[in-house]
Amino acid sequence: MKAYRVRIEGRVQGVGFRYYTELEANRLGINGWVRNCEDGSVETLICGDETQLNTMLAWLKHGPPSAMVSDTHVEPIDSGLASTGFKITY
Repeated sequence: MKAYRVRIEGRVQGVGFRYYTELEANRLGINGWVRNCEDGSVETLICGDETQLNTMLAWLKHGPPSAMVSDTHVEPIDSGLASTGFKITY
């Protein structure tokens, strides 16, 4: 298992980004969380196998149709930080 912390920038708040991220992560069987940040970005922690994570990272680069992603920052982290399941946090 691997894990990444990803910060997504652009028009990503107020467009359902967290909701659709949760749906996609659950579809892929990824553990972790997603939350809005004060600076207008969205941050997520994703944990899974390499195939799951590559698919999720590709999705995060564009997000749902209502979003406009301008940049993503990916940082490898300790996979022990992810809980079981995927949820929206505040």
